[in-house]
Amino acid sequence: MTVALMWEAKAAPGRGAELVEWARACELPYAPLRRELLRAPQDRVLVITWWDALYDADLPELPPPPPDLLARPPHRWRFESVAAE
Repeated sequence: MTVALMWEAKAAPGRGAELVEWARACELPYAPLRRELLRAPQDRVLVITWWDALYDADLPELPPPPPDLLARPPHRWRFESVAAE
C-alpha cells in the first residue's frame, strides 16, 4: 500500500523563500519512496512524501518549523493511494 503524507504551511509575510529552504533542508530519519516540495502564491509551502506502508503506520514527518517563519501552524494530512495513472 502507498501512503502519502502532506504537510502545508503558510509563511510569515516576506518569509516564503526561507520556509521553502527550511523544508528543503529538513532531513527525515529514513527516506520515503518519493518526496516533493511545492510552493504557491501567498507564501504557501507544501511537502508530500510517499511511503510503502500501511495507512496507520508510524511514519516520520517534518518537525515543526521555527515559529517566526509561520503565519499559522502547519496543516497535515494522510492519504491512501487508490489509483495511479
